[in-house]
Amino acid sequence: MNPVALASSVALLTGAAAVQAQQDAASQSLEKVVVTGIRKSLDSAVSLKRENRGLVDGIVAEDIGKFPDTNLAESMQRIAGVSIDRNASGEGSRVTVRGVGPDFNMVLLNGRQMPTSAINQLNGGASGSRAFDFANLSSDSISALEVYKTARAESPTGGIGATINIKTARPLDLRERVASIGVKANYDASVSRLPEELKGSKVTPEISGIYSDTFADRTVGIAISGSYSKRSSGSNNAYTQNGWNASAAGTGPLTTVAPASNIKNAPTSGIYAYTNDMRYSLTGLERERLNGQAVLQFAPSKDLKFTLDHTMAVNKVKALNSENSAWFGGSFSGALGNSPATTFTAGPIATPITQTAIWDGTHDYGMNQGQFAQKTKLNSTGLNANWKVSDALSLELDAHSSKSKTSPDSPYGTYAILDLALFNQGNTTGYYDQKLPIMSSPGMTYDPNKTTVTGSQFNSNLADQTVDQFQTRATYKLGADDKLLAGLGFTKLKNRAASANNFHGDWGGIGPQGSFKNVPVSTSSLGGYFNRIPGHDDPRLYANFYVPNFEALRAQAVLNAQKYGTSSTGNVPLSAAAAEAYFSALPDYSTGNDWRTTEKSTSAFGQWDHAFDTAIPMNVSVGLRYESTKVDSASQVTSYSGTVWNAENEVQLTGGTSTFGSKSGKYTYWLPSIDWDADLADNVKVRASYGVNIGRPGWDQMLGGVSLSPNARYNIGGTGSTGDPALKPLKSKNLDLSAEYYYAKSSYVAVGAFYKKISDFVSTTVVNTTVAGLNQPASGTYWQAALASGLTPDKAKAIRNYIFNNYNGQTGVKITDASDPSFIKGDITGAVAGAQPMVFQITSYANGAGDNIKGLEFNFQHMFGNSGFGVSGNYTAVKSGLKFINTSLGTQSGLVGISDSANLVGFFENETWSIRGAYNWRGEFLAARTDGAGNNPVYTEPYGQLDASIGYKIGKNLTLQADLLNLNDGYIRQHGRTKEQLVSALQTGRRYLIGARYRF
Repeated sequence: MNPVALASSVALLTGAAAVQAQQDAASQSLEKVVVTGIRKSLDSAVSLKRENRGLVDGIVAEDIGKFPDTNLAESMQRIAGVSIDRNASGEGSRVTVRGVGPDFNMVLLNGRQMPTSAINQLNGGASGSRAFDFANLSSDSISALEVYKTARAESPTGGIGATINIKTARPLDLRERVASIGVKANYDASVSRLPEELKGSKVTPEISGIYSDTFADRTVGIAISGSYSKRSSGSNNAYTQNGWNASAAGTGPLTTVAPASNIKNAPTSGIYAYTNDMRYSLTGLERERLNGQAVLQFAPSKDLKFTLDHTMAVNKVKALNSENSAWFGGSFSGALGNSPATTFTAGPIATPITQTAIWDGTHDYGMNQGQFAQKTKLNSTGLNANWKVSDALSLELDAHSSKSKTSPDSPYGTYAILDLALFNQGNTTGYYDQKLPIMSSPGMTYDPNKTTVTGSQFNSNLADQTVDQFQTRATYKLGADDKLLAGLGFTKLKNRAASANNFHGDWGGIGPQGSFKNVPVSTSSLGGYFNRIPGHDDPRLYANFYVPNFEALRAQAVLNAQKYGTSSTGNVPLSAAAAEAYFSALPDYSTGNDWRTTEKSTSAFGQWDHAFDTAIPMNVSVGLRYESTKVDSASQVTSYSGTVWNAENEVQLTGGTSTFGSKSGKYTYWLPSIDWDADLADNVKVRASYGVNIGRPGWDQMLGGVSLSPNARYNIGGTGSTGDPALKPLKSKNLDLSAEYYYAKSSYVAVGAFYKKISDFVSTTVVNTTVAGLNQPASGTYWQAALASGLTPDKAKAIRNYIFNNYNGQTGVKITDASDPSFIKGDITGAVAGAQPMVFQITSYANGAGDNIKGLEFNFQHMFGNSGFGVSGNYTAVKSGLKFINTSLGTQSGLVGISDSANLVGFFENETWSIRGAYNWRGEFLAARTDGAGNNPVYTEPYGQLDASIGYKIGKNLTLQADLLNLNDGYIRQHGRTKEQLVSALQTGRRYLIGARYRF
């Protein structure tokens, strides 16, 4: 459904739901209108926009304890130019503003910089992100969100997209005692789309409360708020983990396919790509969130006020994951049998609409089972003093110490996975002519006697960040129309991002096939789990989805390791303690990546505000900010001494030892800003702003040393990365123009244009290099002999069998299990005769040339008199010169997150009813510049969501509330260079929250 149609639906739904309420209201006598609820919230947001200097938008709570949306990020997407990224459960978590991604938007809590502690999901390792995760904070205790879109001298740096200030209620700012409690039941329909083994509770609780009061003749104020919520949800994803291999026509694996008839419409010019894998992943998630805030205020006089506050947030996320996967790679040669030939689309970017991997009936089909558990704790303690020294001079001092830490919440680490493989897969075809990728593997059935565990990983990720900040500012009124602002700031930020992966590639198996036959494995229908995505009912789709039991699988793996050993350790039986440790998380991060960075920043600003008392009233603010930052980065990396080809496709680096390296950097900037506005009439305002801001590089971009991935490919090589703390931040010169027409009370239209000239983009470059002592085992004399015998490079298993049969016992070749002549297991190391150095693709970072972001914003809000009806909306169009060129194979700097967006909200409200419908739409955007296979783009396709809320007030104190989310039950699809190159198709479900709030 397109945005216009859905927007119309919102308006119709809103009107239909409120007809009866409108008729009842019409029959009553006219009374004085008291603005509350939705209209009060919108009026306050209009005042925030109209009265501020520069461009400011905001969301204001409808009442204490009642924010317009259940999630802060989803509230902000109602603001023009703001788009959100959703997490696996479909909940808004991070924001993009005017095309600038989440890492470059500064988030403040009551004017203070907040720490972030993001980790990469699943087996992604340590995270370099600076983005704030709004899913950690409940909206219940928030009084307002302010989004500053223009640079200001008085605002902290880091938000080249926007500076976002989250405000909480202060007791001395309230004119009355406030006490309320709310309860909700959360029903998530996505749970019903999961296998029984992964399902959580369909209905989960939420409770929140706030108490605020003043004492001693309003000289003392106390506020306490808290919330607890638990949510179960489901997330189903059809995707490729290892991306799409792209090559120029006439190169790559298509040149050696035999027979050539296995390929139809083979590309002869341009580029082509083929997939590495196809996966169906089902995840049952459980989130438990606890938030609290305590505020103590003391005002010994009307000119002096002290505020002491503490904010805490605990967010636990646990998940059970089951994934079925088929490997494709470049396995094009061999007998097709009844399978279709791999067929490419026409160029210039040829993509297989049908891709067949040719296997001999003994290939492994993956049935991964995983557990995920993380815990995020945020604690922030602050002290503020505000002193009005005289009628002209005011002083403010603010200090806070805040810490956010995300760590594993399970003895298995952040993410644990066991791969149960089924060894009876024959030719397998992937079809990409539907929205859902279609995997067909005729004849493959589950046979417990053909299964064994072939890999495991127990990954621990850590993110730990502290912010210690002191700020002081002074305001001096020179006269009725002039004032000066000045301030100093000192910030010390310490960030640690670490990961340790207890990974074992036991591709030869942990015990013989059939030794896991007693592990429970359920079978269900695959297509039913993706019933919102076109193609789920395609008859070609493999019918079954298999779910092993994780605990039983691990217990059997521990027993097998004691009895048979493991293929990666030479099949030597392990002791009970060693086997238990083999399938557990590592005790610390001494053998993984450990990035430690300290940023010390000193800032100062001065700003002059002047109001011109002329025929056309005008205001101007001119400011200058000084920012100096010193960066110290110490990074632990792992050095390796050897390589081993121990499975069909995988090569492992061996002999890892950890070392620390450190680097430092420093930068200083002077950042000017100017804001001007004029009231052309009582209801017409125009604005112009210019400002310069900076956005700091990610933590991973500043690490020292070279970090190599421990896993490589026999036909590709290895990967790694390195960084530089001397990187400059991005520098953005921003120009904004806007015009606003307030044509009636609470109604306005506005149009704005913005231009950002961004320089010093941090771009990635990939350099091919070799590392002393690390050779490619799939090379040299024995490899060449296998090819000379008639084998093609894509037949890894056949080549390994050839080498084992002909060269076992030679240097670098050792058989560990020859019980199955068609699948000999063993190790081929980089010490084989004639082995060539392994080529590593090392990703590094450097400041590059910049480009621009430009766009238009349209806003409107209209109230239909005192009828209770209203509508608001916005549309943002954004463009950038930094685009990803799909026909180019080189490293690129396409700007992530650039997209158009639109919102439409309709509502009705009277003394009893409060009804709101909201539709949000985001256009296609570049989500990533790599896809797991190299420098390939990932595009998120257009996506829209329809939400609604209904409130019913009973008496003065009790309100019943229903929040209905994702009513259109949409899905999110991502693709690569062409729409056929599916990267991900994610389906969640509708959510319904039913509850009540009582105000005492």
